[in-house]
Amino acid sequence: MKNASLVLNAVLAVAVAVLYYLHFSENKTTEPVSATSTKSEPTRKTVYVNVDSLLTNYEYFKDTRKVLESKRFQLDNELNNKGRSLQNEVAFFQQRAQTMTMEQGRATEAALQKKQQDLVAYRDRIIQQLSLEEQKKNEELYNQIYDYLKKMNKQNQYDFVMGYSRGGGILYADNSLDATKAIIAGLNKEYQEKQTKK
Repeated sequence: MKNASLVLNAVLAVAVAVLYYLHFSENKTTEPVSATSTKSEPTRKTVYVNVDSLLTNYEYFKDTRKVLESKRFQLDNELNNKGRSLQNEVAFFQQRAQTMTMEQGRATEAALQKKQQDLVAYRDRIIQQLSLEEQKKNEELYNQIYDYLKKMNKQNQYDFVMGYSRGGGILYADNSLDATKAIIAGLNKEYQEKQTKK
């Protein structure tokens, strides 16, 4: 889940870049601006969301992180138990190796190597499954945030909703443009409503 912040920052940066490109690439007729001109340019409404606060306070993210950490813990325990079991078999084999015939020793050694290879393959497979599940949850997280912002924007008409995190691409953000609390509250409300419907 540490990558969730990086993924979210990257996605938000791409979204901002696309919006910036679309905004400035439109064919606009430019009129000379004079000092006496009464035409005023429409003001752009930009807000930002503190990504770290969003991830810390969004209930869906916290619940998802707990589920994934629990799965990771269970899988670690399972792998540790299987590894200890294999070590015990190897130790037992080493103790009895002198009493076995060469053929029995080779067969047992080959069986133990096969078990070790199976354990490594199983570990790799479950790590990949967990990684895919984490990617899926990150995508669900992004989609939920994006869908909420899209709905919210019908009322507020923001031109940009940027993701801010310390050390990220935005070096400074005025606190008056911070919409983090409102967005977190709205996301959590939607999430709670979905949970009560289940």
